[in-house]
Amino acid sequence: MQQSIQPFIKNLVLIGGGHSHVIALKMFAMNAFPGVRITLITNCGDTPYSGMLPGHIAGFYTRSQCHIDLRKLASFAQAQLYVDSVTGIDLENNRVICANRPDVGFDLLSIDIGSTPATISVPGATKYAIPAKPVGNLLQNWYDLVEKIKANPREAVNIGIVGGGAGGVELALSMQGNLKKYDSNLEIHLFGRDNQLMPNANSLLGNLLRDILIERGVKLHLGETVCKVALKEDIGAKNVICESGLQVECNHIFWVTQASAPKWLESTGIVTDERGFILVNDNLQSLSHPQVFAAGDIATMENYPRPKAGVFAVRQGKPLFENLRRSLLGKALRKYVPQKDYLSLIGTGDGKALATRGWLTLPPSKLLWNWKDSIDGQFMKQFRDLPEMGKNSLIPNSSLLTPNSMNCSGCGSKVGGNVLEKVLTRVKESLLTEGEDIVIGLDSTDDAAVVKVPTGKVMVQTIDYFTSLINDPYIFAQIAVNHCLSDIFAMGAIPTSVLALATIPYGKSSIVEETLFQLLSGAVKQLNQARVSLIGGHTIQGSKLAFGLSCNGLGDEKQLLRKGGMQENDVLILTKALGTGVLFAGEMRFQVKGSWIDNAVKSMLLSNQAAAECFLEFGATACTDITGFGLVGHLSEMVKASKIGVELQLSKIPILDGAREISAKGIFSSLYPDNLQASSYITNNKDFEFNGNYPLLFDPQTSGGLLASVSGKKADGCLKKLKELGYEEAEIIGSVGGEGIKLV
Repeated sequence: MQQSIQPFIKNLVLIGGGHSHVIALKMFAMNAFPGVRITLITNCGDTPYSGMLPGHIAGFYTRSQCHIDLRKLASFAQAQLYVDSVTGIDLENNRVICANRPDVGFDLLSIDIGSTPATISVPGATKYAIPAKPVGNLLQNWYDLVEKIKANPREAVNIGIVGGGAGGVELALSMQGNLKKYDSNLEIHLFGRDNQLMPNANSLLGNLLRDILIERGVKLHLGETVCKVALKEDIGAKNVICESGLQVECNHIFWVTQASAPKWLESTGIVTDERGFILVNDNLQSLSHPQVFAAGDIATMENYPRPKAGVFAVRQGKPLFENLRRSLLGKALRKYVPQKDYLSLIGTGDGKALATRGWLTLPPSKLLWNWKDSIDGQFMKQFRDLPEMGKNSLIPNSSLLTPNSMNCSGCGSKVGGNVLEKVLTRVKESLLTEGEDIVIGLDSTDDAAVVKVPTGKVMVQTIDYFTSLINDPYIFAQIAVNHCLSDIFAMGAIPTSVLALATIPYGKSSIVEETLFQLLSGAVKQLNQARVSLIGGHTIQGSKLAFGLSCNGLGDEKQLLRKGGMQENDVLILTKALGTGVLFAGEMRFQVKGSWIDNAVKSMLLSNQAAAECFLEFGATACTDITGFGLVGHLSEMVKASKIGVELQLSKIPILDGAREISAKGIFSSLYPDNLQASSYITNNKDFEFNGNYPLLFDPQTSGGLLASVSGKKADGCLKKLKELGYEEAEIIGSVGGEGIKLV
């Protein structure tokens, strides 16, 4: 009997990668819920931990040490990760509106997006000052400043920090602690509108921090309200101008004043406090919309208002998870009462920290810094050291599932006609108008599509289909389209129409519809860019998301590019870096950095269409695309077809970031052992087996680059054009001549 596969019947969407959400995601991962599909929407693949950011700016932590890898965490939780910015929420239809992708449907929604910079009404500040949030922008400006100071250590640097609260004070101490070792001409000015630093804390703490800042050479301007920032055009510096008439020249200004909620929340109709933050009850549930939960800085508990501090967001993670779980199961929610006071350990940027709670304050010491470092390290460790897939003891919870849920085979596994009709109606809005060669296409209810073949042309056909390698159907479909069309491009033909084949994970109708809509929207986006018509297809339900295309193209028989045709003194040009196979094998074992996967996705989203046109322009003699058989596997086919050998420069072969590190750990794609058999075509493989690039020669690629042979006289011009077209990793990797494949 066929094994029963549990369908998705609930759709949980998390907006934002804040502290509460990362904890909730980790708990969902350790307490698996069959039947619940989780989607995390965030504008970045990693998220900063606020407790370690000042230490990072002070130089004690690397960026990766103070950021949580959301891609790794989402993979561990078997959640979809959508990297995009949210611009609104349609609460009547339960859809999240995104900036660069189709709307995302939900049954239950949780919001943890922190806060955004308050609207800066001070003239000149928006243009000339750097806000503390978003953190990524602040850090990039900080990195640029540090590099500039390193390059010109004698140049005078005047930094202005506007804001006398905890953020401004920590930023001033951290910057001073880091920069003092580079620049003796450093001045840091801290502006605060109150007469005391951190006015909401006890006066002892404010006075202690004031003394520390003065001792460290930071110039304090307390009781000063900044009213204008003006550019001094003659020298390029800015003047920070205060209401009192005080003017201070600064060439770098950081704005660390009170934050606010994003403006788009106003249009959702959700109930907020007077500052625009979502009002929630004791269950962390919206007062106006029970299908919405919120935590962290974006939320205000109606009965227990607390400061916008990371410690409260961390503490809300567990109760948020518990109430999301209970809501999904239809159980009564549990009340959460936050603590009134909390211990705060504040780093002073010099390897010391002070401690404060209520009216108690302990002066800075290395012991307190070590304590803080240990606490922060333990917090981050739970997100860094994740067990490999299959080794995490997930505790299944099947309470959501209907008994005896059995999924049919044969035609019974097809996606329902009503669902398909709804999706096609939505997708057709973005489809290109079908070309004159399409006689019967998607607009018809006929059983098959009909396509004309123009006189003097030949039909070029190919098919590809594979399971998803990324938990985002919209992005996966774009990658799959590029991969499938690549065979047409590699032959110098022009794709004209495609039939789609999709497998959608089992689920209730609304979730199947949502997945199929995201998938086809991504496919149509990429097909439109290539000017290719979607003319039909087939959809079924199965255990895993999968997608593929049967592609039709047209070409001139006498001008087609083939694998045979390489000539003596040609050179080999590869358009993309290798390594997608090992990177995604590493992701399954939680061994990769999210930035490595982001870079690989960027490469896979780059179509080969422009590269193919470039190779035709420069008279390529042979061409193929590098996909499942790896570089050597596909190159060996060119060698056999052309009846001539090649010489590969191993050091010139472009490799994706992280691929060497993963292969060095012995982690490879499941297809790698078969591909490795192609090493027999390498005449001197024994001499290079221990080279770091060698294993990547056999790595199967998804949406890999094109490999073409071009006359040596035209190679430099061809390579230059490829880079101008956006193929930044394109390289000349070898030459044609001799026998077999020789490595140098």
